[in-house]
Amino acid sequence: MALVESRGLHLYLRTLEAAVEDEIVTDDEMSILSVIAGAFALPADVMSDAWVALRNSGENPIRAESALEYESRQMGDATTYQTALVAALIDEVITEDEWAMLDVMRRVMNIQPDEHALIEEAVRTMAANSENGDSFVNRLDRYVTLHPYH
Repeated sequence: MALVESRGLHLYLRTLEAAVEDEIVTDDEMSILSVIAGAFALPADVMSDAWVALRNSGENPIRAESALEYESRQMGDATTYQTALVAALIDEVITEDEWAMLDVMRRVMNIQPDEHALIEEAVRTMAANSENGDSFVNRLDRYVTLHPYH
């Protein structure tokens, strides 16, 4: 199936690019990619086609002139980013690729510092009501320390 140019596909490709820097896509990275695919109603087989496009053995459907337009702020971006952030924080180990994927999402979705602060606060509140909330918050603190929002 050929990939169809869209904002969701652009975000997916940019995030997948961060995930495959080490040539491996882990289950945790797949969780983040699944959040994006679901949020943007991408086809179920998007991963295989996107992988081909990234490896230049297929044609990347995102035109250069469209990329800037796709990186403008859209309704629902903060929620999608928050869901991906939670997916990354749920397990005990967070890889550098996961951090990089979240950073890509933040930049592409143009999440502003005040929005990021609200997302962080919502995640902390959610963690306070969960069984492993302390370790969850510790991972969030590490993320915010290592990848501060500028």
